[in-house]
Amino acid sequence: AGRALFVALAAPLLLCNAWQAPLLAGRAPLLRQAGMGAMSPARQGAGLRLAGRPSLARSLLAQDTSLETATVKEGVLEDKFWMWKGYKIRYQSAGEENTDGPSLVLIHGFGGNADHWRKNTPELAAQGFRVFAVDLLGYGYSDKPLPQEMGGANGESSRDLDSYLRFAPPDAPRYGQIGDTPFTDMAHPVESGYNFYTWADQVSDFTKEIVGAKSFLICNSIGSSCGLQVAVDFPEQVSGVQILNPSLRQLNIKRQTPFSVPFVSALQTVLRETPLGEQFFSVVATENTVRTVFQTIYPRKEAVTDELVQCILKPGRTLNAPKVFLDFISYSAGPLPEEQLSILSSTEYKDAGKSVPVSILWGEKDPWEDVTLGRYYERYETVEEFVPLPGLGHCPMDEAPEIVNPKIAAFVRRHA
Repeated sequence: AGRALFVALAAPLLLCNAWQAPLLAGRAPLLRQAGMGAMSPARQGAGLRLAGRPSLARSLLAQDTSLETATVKEGVLEDKFWMWKGYKIRYQSAGEENTDGPSLVLIHGFGGNADHWRKNTPELAAQGFRVFAVDLLGYGYSDKPLPQEMGGANGESSRDLDSYLRFAPPDAPRYGQIGDTPFTDMAHPVESGYNFYTWADQVSDFTKEIVGAKSFLICNSIGSSCGLQVAVDFPEQVSGVQILNPSLRQLNIKRQTPFSVPFVSALQTVLRETPLGEQFFSVVATENTVRTVFQTIYPRKEAVTDELVQCILKPGRTLNAPKVFLDFISYSAGPLPEEQLSILSSTEYKDAGKSVPVSILWGEKDPWEDVTLGRYYERYETVEEFVPLPGLGHCPMDEAPEIVNPKIAAFVRRHA
């Protein structure tokens, strides 16, 4: 009964387009299977009426909640580990012998890990590059400390977040869709260490201690916000940033309306602080659900293999993985991509030689991140190209590496 009640309460939020982008574990596709389309922002308030729809609860609760034990195929790359601020970080590398070649750091999205780049890391190394794919803290096979117990590793503790206010345009609206913003609400609402500043610190230290060279950051989905933040805070370490289907962060508080803020916050609290949250995680963290998600976001269905499903699913069974998952969906703050691009395009950064080139690749068939909205990012001077990828979805580097790898290589060679 408790699980059914939770699903009924969470359903309106999970049906919002805003939730499809940052979450990887299959909520929206499952709900669409139940015959319920995604809600537009204008209908979010009306979503409360769905609480009485028993078919929705049955659709979710009928999913197999067991932990499958299918074997993932042997990986092509060796797992390596690095200690960062007391935490173990997993990474993979190829082409380290290419000592004269440019260095690339591949950054996954929410729910992903270094294995999501398994079709790119060796192929890019064969182009003469030094390539490193890293698991962000809390993901993949990196450690997953409890969100409020990260101490000095929390990147917010080492920054004056109000310092970014100097880049805010005058009279920027407090709420709105993609566009000018006031550069407010930069701190995690529950002081969690899982934020873009922590991950930016991690990647910065990784480039210094493991890569040992200025690097190109190649990023997918929510990893794009991490890569852009590295460029903002540590531009001397970044040769360029390429972002693939970046998350528009539609649930960020600056995207919400005054009406929706308390509603979203209440549902986040239920997910994060009650046992119903982990019960929900157990419902969605299954082989069938993960497969369904990727079949939704990969137009090329043949790319959704058993290997891919296991690469994504298996790390979800490691210690504290549900807590990290549930914590991130409470992260309705932090920088937006247009804020980061605005800083990199600012007169201050250009005059100081701190601006870095940004390339954007976007699978046009992405059901989560609307390419027409993403076109807004073309206006920033730091963005040198916006390349639509016809027929591809949210993770084009995995879905069509034969198309994406040459575009990564071309961007790197232009600036190496």
